[in-house]
Amino acid sequence: MLADKDRIFTNLYGQFDWRLDGAVGARKRGDWDGTKDLVAKGRDWIANEVKASGLRGRGGAGFPTGLKWTFMPKQSDRPTYLIVNADESEPGTCKDRDIMRHDPHKLIEGCLLAAVGMGAHHCYIYIRGEFYNEAQVLQAAIDEAYAAGLVGNNACGSGYDFDIKLHRGAGAYICGEETGLLESLEGKKGQPRLKPPFPAGVGLYGCPSTVNNVETIAVVPAILRRGGAWFAGIGRPKNEGTKVFCISGHVEKPCNVEEAMGIPLKELIEKHAGGVRGGWDNLLAIIPGGSSVPVIPKSICDTVLMDFDALRDVKSGLGTAAVIVMDKSTDIIKAIARLSQFYKHESCGQCTPCREGAGWMWRVMERMVQGKAEPREIDMLLEVSFEIEGHTICALGDAAAWPVQGLIRHFRPEMERRIHDYRAHMARAAE
Repeated sequence: MLADKDRIFTNLYGQFDWRLDGAVGARKRGDWDGTKDLVAKGRDWIANEVKASGLRGRGGAGFPTGLKWTFMPKQSDRPTYLIVNADESEPGTCKDRDIMRHDPHKLIEGCLLAAVGMGAHHCYIYIRGEFYNEAQVLQAAIDEAYAAGLVGNNACGSGYDFDIKLHRGAGAYICGEETGLLESLEGKKGQPRLKPPFPAGVGLYGCPSTVNNVETIAVVPAILRRGGAWFAGIGRPKNEGTKVFCISGHVEKPCNVEEAMGIPLKELIEKHAGGVRGGWDNLLAIIPGGSSVPVIPKSICDTVLMDFDALRDVKSGLGTAAVIVMDKSTDIIKAIARLSQFYKHESCGQCTPCREGAGWMWRVMERMVQGKAEPREIDMLLEVSFEIEGHTICALGDAAAWPVQGLIRHFRPEMERRIHDYRAHMARAAE
């Protein structure tokens, strides 16, 4: 369990004033403390310290953050950009929302330091359109930072020029994909780009760019102040540091909580969310990392650890660490069918496997909910999901396929039972 002294997001629940000079303001929580000195240590020191921390992207992919920054060119005759992905449209995920609402200065300071670490002088925060109140708070915090000389020309008196702007999206899930986000930021339809070229070479307006998640950027100041070794000492090897987990569904106290990576899933739920509704034995299944990762049954939930590698080993994923808990009252087939409908609706339509396959899977899943299917269609559904996975420009095809794969992997007997019961019912009706 994470010690209080190691917590980074000390205002995650909004108990204190989020403003720069509030009664218990950002500076009293350690934000903007010695930032000028950190900037003065330079690009290489910042990037190496983040590498040493073991920080991996908190937006879902888990790519090493410091390594990603080094892909930016050392010299560029074009502007260079840091883009913060605050779109957060994954069902079940609400961590970035609370960071922006209650701790906005951690994010803004993180933007400055991350920009120095990759040699960028311009930053855009792309925020989800529905986050109206969060956008208001974040814009007010940016205005405060400009007024105090913390960002802008000669940021923090360091001699480093850094501009930051907030851009409100229009609420499309696909714009959470980094290249779809870049297209939207340029004023075009949010459709993902083919890679390569990667954003570090050809990104926003054709210039070198790096896209990072809100939580990834917001932890950077704490890592630089306390040292990469401190952050690396939390969690397990290759799964270091703290993580904000979003716990929702059939628990007594849904919450966001900052914990150490690698905490057992059962401990996370029982200590912070009051346990499963009706007790742990009433648990049916959990989606451990947001709606796009495969569901896991209670037998796996009993012992699995909450980090990238442990969840990958059980054929699921940490994703955004949005834990969706389902007790035995859940119609698991209907729940996954609802996710299939979501991904079908949010597909940008560029790639045939996703455009056609996601809709086909949803229609078959709707029949599976009622049992109006043939047993052989379960294997057909699984086969089509593998034809979609890995065959699209972006990972939305994977996100549509994985929930269905998880359902079939762990709950096939329930699907077969429902088909059998429907057939028996129709036979009785015919008699």
